[in-house]
Amino acid sequence: MSKKPANDNPTIAENRKARHDYFIEETYEAGLSLQGWEVKSLRAGRVQLKEAYVFVKDAEAYLFGAHVSALPTASTHFIPDPIRTRKLLLNRSELNRLVGAVERKGYTLVPLEMYWKNGRAKLRIGLAKGKKEHDKRATEKDRDWQREKSRLMKHSTR
Repeated sequence: MSKKPANDNPTIAENRKARHDYFIEETYEAGLSLQGWEVKSLRAGRVQLKEAYVFVKDAEAYLFGAHVSALPTASTHFIPDPIRTRKLLLNRSELNRLVGAVERKGYTLVPLEMYWKNGRAKLRIGLAKGKKEHDKRATEKDRDWQREKSRLMKHSTR
């Protein structure tokens, strides 16, 4: 018998705050240009996307503010920068679409999650519009109602 993989794309880090603060319209999968010590840190799960964002400059996309903590076993002759700007690898057509949406339509790009795919680190980014305070309250109200409705249905079937 062959072993089945436990998970096709195990998540490294997730930005839960992004779905709370933004309406996610579209998602894209981007590769990351990383250094060796960063890959080791990702495998250890030492990354944080909470305050990260994506910006587009000169028709290239970059991840800014993602914190990748260096492992204590990192090289002694190299000083790692945990919050360096990392280049995102996207198709030209995707980049053109994102540039148009961000610059002309007022959207923003937020990192949603980082995960492994075929041994490579990938970043799911979302094309998003910011939520207002009343939108956040409405979303929370809908979520509470769905939870209450499922409880009621569960008790009525017993």
